[in-house]
Amino acid sequence: MASLSVQVPHQLPVAEAVQRLQGFLEEVRRDHADRVSNVQGEWLGETLKFGFTAMGMQIKGDLVVANDEVRVSGNLPFAASLFRGTIESTIRTELEKLLR
Repeated sequence: MASLSVQVPHQLPVAEAVQRLQGFLEEVRRDHADRVSNVQGEWLGETLKFGFTAMGMQIKGDLVVANDEVRVSGNLPFAASLFRGTIESTIRTELEKLLR
């Protein structure tokens, strides 16, 4: 299994970053419905446990809001590892938009 890892720096108070990111999964559902389905997530403090299906493959991970960055990590099925760069780039882009 390949790993998924994205770090996006921010300069927001943690509570504000969490507030901005609480709509993240809804934006993924709306903006990437053609590529992503079964989007699910649950916030536990500053950590979002999420899962979604992309190209028929289930992807699960954690999004953690820290003082100066947001970290996304998870495991990708072997077949999805071919698209890891695209998946990570899309996540990074969406997070950067929300954390500006």
